[in-house]
Amino acid sequence: MDAERVEAGRARWQARFDGARKREAEFRTLSGIDVEPVYGPEGADPRLERIGWPGEYPFTRGLHPTGYRGKAWTIRQFAGFGNARQTNERYKMILGAGGGGLSVAFDMPTLMGRDSDDPRSLGEVGHCGVAIDSALDMDLLFDGIPLGDTTTSMTISGPAVPIFCMYVVAAERQGVPVGKLNGTLQTDIFKEYIAQKEWLFAPEPHLRLIGDLMEFCAAEIPAYKPLSVSGYHIREAGSTAAQELAFTLADGFGYVELGLSRGLDVDVFAPGLSFFFDAHIDFFEEIAKFRAARRIWARWLRDVYGAKTDKAQWLRFHTQTAGVSLTAQQPYNNVVRTAVEALAAVLGGTNSLHTNALDEVLALPSAKAAEIALRTQQVLMEETEIVNVADPLGGSWYVEALTDRLEAEAEAIFTRIREMGSDGTMTSGILRGIEDGWFMSEIAEAAFDYQRKLEKGEKRIVGVNCHTASIDEPLEILRVSHEVEREQNRVLAERRAGRDQAAVDAALAAMVQVARGEGNMIPAMLDAARAEATLGEICDALRDEWGVYLEPARF
Repeated sequence: MDAERVEAGRARWQARFDGARKREAEFRTLSGIDVEPVYGPEGADPRLERIGWPGEYPFTRGLHPTGYRGKAWTIRQFAGFGNARQTNERYKMILGAGGGGLSVAFDMPTLMGRDSDDPRSLGEVGHCGVAIDSALDMDLLFDGIPLGDTTTSMTISGPAVPIFCMYVVAAERQGVPVGKLNGTLQTDIFKEYIAQKEWLFAPEPHLRLIGDLMEFCAAEIPAYKPLSVSGYHIREAGSTAAQELAFTLADGFGYVELGLSRGLDVDVFAPGLSFFFDAHIDFFEEIAKFRAARRIWARWLRDVYGAKTDKAQWLRFHTQTAGVSLTAQQPYNNVVRTAVEALAAVLGGTNSLHTNALDEVLALPSAKAAEIALRTQQVLMEETEIVNVADPLGGSWYVEALTDRLEAEAEAIFTRIREMGSDGTMTSGILRGIEDGWFMSEIAEAAFDYQRKLEKGEKRIVGVNCHTASIDEPLEILRVSHEVEREQNRVLAERRAGRDQAAVDAALAAMVQVARGEGNMIPAMLDAARAEATLGEICDALRDEWGVYLEPARF
């Protein structure tokens, strides 16, 4: 790119920057040196067309011209354990300590669409997240937390839509206009078949529910993001950075195709798609991955799917530091790992961030460990001055080369996925890849390769296969009492006894009737939630109608 075009680009950025809102702060180094809001080439630079300027297509350097000078990332700590009242106390602690939003972790029965008193829930209630059986649990979960003023992310996919309906009902009971709600629902069923394995039905009924949710949110809750396409679980299952990038964005393209198949305007529904990535321990590779993700998404949305507005081309993403990088050995090393991973996420331009607690490899976080995880983000935000300059590593020969390399690897994977399908669409290729076990085998091969290198000592983990001497003492970890399950089941029995059973039965029957046709299922499911139908009852009614999905055995 010649010098004249470089200067024209700088002028465009400057105009956007001047017109944008900025934080009231002093933008200097610790020693008092003034820093510019962005840095770029002084003369011609052939790379600039691919790198661009912050807030400008292809958004490699970030979505906003101000970077974090406009608004720092949202501190969104993932939390949930025991019952709704216990988790509500943790949420109030997080918000009171400076957290900017909430992120709900659900227990395994909830993730699988089962009630707490289901025999298959025995021993699991409240252990890996909070137990939610009905809308009344949602009332308790957010008691004293105004949902109209608090952004809430919910990490759940299989039964995401009924859980969303219970959340909406809880907001209604607070008196919050539904149109004011803001937050994110994961709802990403593709990654369940690819990596996490928490589904209820075959792919097609799930996609029908997701399409209904996209339509409902586009019409009724414009700020709410009904899909958070997740690469986190793909990476945690053992994928490489390039596989995480490619599989995640391919899933996102599949959901774009779903919206278009519903007749939705891409410029209306695409801003409601968000992403969720892993920040792993390879510092520069992770930064490059985030930058490549923004660039790829913008190009595909514009050139393949016809998005015309910047907002429809933006890739907004949440990041969580890598749980798989944590070790039970010498667990205080995990504080360092998490800080490095969080720094990579921020330098890559994340929009919100969760930092793992040092004890999460052993149990749900204790209050002390959760506070350290929160303070890790606050130290980065308040003390390091990394919020002063947009994309400070932009133009680095190494980072730009890694960004280009990851982009090229992702594009090769997109081609492979589309070739697997019957009609050249990404959706068709994803469904075929799920059916054939292709995604699973690719991840398994990458995980095996890493484990082999670890066992040979080619990859080193401090405290595990090197520097193993330690003076550590056992950690005090959070333990969820079996009394939580007993109490949850007692309360659930009381709710069932006290509700209008005829209203519940009628609402469930009406929901199934809609499922048999082509209407949008969200209003009927909301009615079931308002009647206090339980999560298990809603999901079982649909299991009876649609059947369940069992993954074929593969060796």
